[in-house]
Amino acid sequence: MQRREFFQHFLKRAGIGAGAVTAATAGLVGYYQPRKEVYDASGKNNDELPEKLTTPKKAVVIGGGLAGISSALELARRNFEVTLVEASPSLGGKLTGWPIEALGEQFPVEHGFHGFFDQYYNLNEMFASAGIGSEMFTASPGYPVIFSDQQVEVFGQTPKWFPFNILSVVQQSKRLDIASFLKDYPGLWPVISMFRYQYDRTFHDWDSIDFMTYCQRGEVLPAFIDTVLHPFSDATMNRMEVLSAAEAMRYFHFYFMGSPEGLAFKITTKDCMSALIDPLEKKLTSMGVRVLKGQKARNLVMQNGRVTAVRLDGAGGASGAVASIPKREVPVTGWLQHTSEAGIPVLVARSGAEWVALDGRCTHMGCPVGSEEGSDGLYCPCHAGRFDAEGVPFSGPPKAPLARLDVREAGEMLVIEKAPSSSSPAVVAAEELPCDYCVVASDVRGTRELIASSQPDNRDFANRVADLGEADPYVVWRVWLDRPLSSADFPFYTVSGYTYTDSITFYSSFQQPFIDWAKRTGGCVAELHAYAVAPEDVRPEPEIRAAMLQELYAMFPESKNATIRHELFMMQSNFTRWAPGDHAKRPAVETPYPNLFLAGDWVRTNAPVFLMEAAAFTGRQAANAIAAKESLRQRPLPIVPMDGIFA
Repeated sequence: MQRREFFQHFLKRAGIGAGAVTAATAGLVGYYQPRKEVYDASGKNNDELPEKLTTPKKAVVIGGGLAGISSALELARRNFEVTLVEASPSLGGKLTGWPIEALGEQFPVEHGFHGFFDQYYNLNEMFASAGIGSEMFTASPGYPVIFSDQQVEVFGQTPKWFPFNILSVVQQSKRLDIASFLKDYPGLWPVISMFRYQYDRTFHDWDSIDFMTYCQRGEVLPAFIDTVLHPFSDATMNRMEVLSAAEAMRYFHFYFMGSPEGLAFKITTKDCMSALIDPLEKKLTSMGVRVLKGQKARNLVMQNGRVTAVRLDGAGGASGAVASIPKREVPVTGWLQHTSEAGIPVLVARSGAEWVALDGRCTHMGCPVGSEEGSDGLYCPCHAGRFDAEGVPFSGPPKAPLARLDVREAGEMLVIEKAPSSSSPAVVAAEELPCDYCVVASDVRGTRELIASSQPDNRDFANRVADLGEADPYVVWRVWLDRPLSSADFPFYTVSGYTYTDSITFYSSFQQPFIDWAKRTGGCVAELHAYAVAPEDVRPEPEIRAAMLQELYAMFPESKNATIRHELFMMQSNFTRWAPGDHAKRPAVETPYPNLFLAGDWVRTNAPVFLMEAAAFTGRQAANAIAAKESLRQRPLPIVPMDGIFA
């Protein structure tokens, strides 16, 4: 195709009459524009149905993240008697936070930086319902990208109209001028094809390969991959090299190509826990939701093809084998870290002639705990929780000790079992929560454990849940520096081209109490985030921290003169994997069991949603499905367009 023909074809497809600016403008704001839509799976008579139950029924929601909160709120509005169960001491999931002591003061910390985009329609409605107003947010002034081998690129507020939105991104780039971008027209077709997002077709055609392969096969301009596609797609928390091309297209459709809102996003002026989660919890309790925090759902009680109750972990629970380990594998000193067939981390050590075994799940968020170098204690790298040799916490957010497990010898093997009873304050009395409906809204790991423990008779469903995966681990490293970094003009930067760092956030420029601390001390608080660490780059903490420090020096050279006054390093693995081929196997919101539903960003849905919005959306979708079972009115859910503008 000649370049003139390419331009004519491109302009024709975009609705632009050649040489006619007014006609082009009319076309662009006309047919080929993304518009906010409504997802409505209800029937014709939906508006005539009652909104609430006349006689309450019991609903148990497992998981207190955004999906669980969303579902619990919707069910409570419909007059269900809702119990929300959360294993950790606080609600919020990946938005949860906790206080730490640092430099003689108390500071809030959380899992990492979060941006709240304007197209988070369902999430923003949920915030508004809890009275969370605009004063909790401030608009981000831009979307800068730091590169390891070129100047910083700043992508500001982009137009909302196609094709000016994508051309604006190119125009703002120092590396990608319009002429060079359009000159390489064969490599533009894969990008244009991303404007043709259509759920069924896209996943049929492109879920079998990774996004990097998709771009390379299509000969996408390498500079466009490096400058735009790579740094933005990494924010899925999955590396471009292992991210499904179809999921990447859904992601770009939701955040940019199909969004009527452009690239605008907001950031919280306080930590997410106090700004968002605490008000949501107050809203839940005001609506009569029973909130059980620090209580883990052990399994679902299933009878006659239905869930009849949710059984919580506790002292009254039955004992049972957890793992069987050869004696010879337990070291003479220190702890053996073992993962059972059910995925439960177990810690085993010698204590003289006796054996000691602990449940290796941190009592804060359930992350795996391991040995701490240079001590006989234990350490949770996810949230910097520290336990002594008896499993008792003494630093970080965990408040309860690790649960003791029974150990008995069987020849050359050690059989590790759940203790039938315990005096540990971490263990509460067992309780069964009877339910008419159940929504499982845990993360991937929690859902896998719960369903495996429940032993459902539908093997296809059990296998679909068991096949769910987590993305590569991510790192959050927050540092309190003794001086400001004067060249840091933005509160948040995406980062490209470094081994570890994928973003850096300067909390002291937009969030309290870090703003006040910086003013009083002359320092600053920065957080480096590695979105997904490749297996070959997983190293001991000191090595990763040292490498990220060098990357900080490269990004902001004046930081070489700064002293780190305090730091918090966390390495976690709890984001959803979006690998090629995963989508077809994912369980959906509705399950083979008529009163069991699923919610979370990992659930298969045909709606164009992602990350936090996917959690809030599927929570509402599960509530709608339950409403349908009870012949109640379903709530139409706002979404970006189902299809791309060229679909």
